[in-house]
Amino acid sequence: MTADAAALRARLRHVRWIGGGSGAGKSTVARRIASRHSLRVYSTDDAMPDHAARSTPDDAPHLNAFKAMSMDERWVNRSPETMLDTFHWFRGEGFGLIIEDLLRLPADTGVVVEGFRLLPRLVEPLLADPGHAVWLLPTPEFRLAAFDGRGWDMPSKTGDPGRARRNLLERDRMFTDLLSAEAKRLGLAVIEIDTAMDEDESAERVTRALGL
Repeated sequence: MTADAAALRARLRHVRWIGGGSGAGKSTVARRIASRHSLRVYSTDDAMPDHAARSTPDDAPHLNAFKAMSMDERWVNRSPETMLDTFHWFRGEGFGLIIEDLLRLPADTGVVVEGFRLLPRLVEPLLADPGHAVWLLPTPEFRLAAFDGRGWDMPSKTGDPGRARRNLLERDRMFTDLLSAEAKRLGLAVIEIDTAMDEDESAERVTRALGL
């Protein structure tokens, strides 16, 4: 490990990381844990508009291409495999901006960072302790229930809402599988989230995984 990498790990040792697939309840769990332990929450989802504005075509080419697409081009006309391979946040674009934001926060208060943008291969080099990160992996049934419960409106903005919905669910299933394989390969904690698990149980399991 280089001196710069060691210094960055040291500066971020007060951070806990909650990644995972879409619809796994990361935001809810992060808020509960932060409230119980007097921590600050940093939502990578909430930062996406700002990060998109701060990105250039050179450092975020997939984001730049995505911006130029119509809704049908994004969600209907491409295969779930292509959607997965080219989605900018899944490629790690803008991850450096997350780190920039975290380094600007006061270091005297612990931080819970949450969001699907926390890819295991990008987070692992930043961990002073491997136990400071966990990935929530929703089952297909849980993901479907979360998708329907949220009332996501992206499919309704396309010319074929049914196909867009199927494409999104399949893309997110494959993304969750990738997260699972990557986290396990790196020796990082994962928790499977299914329909039998309520929010209290999810929060308790994540709290234990993070050593809080």
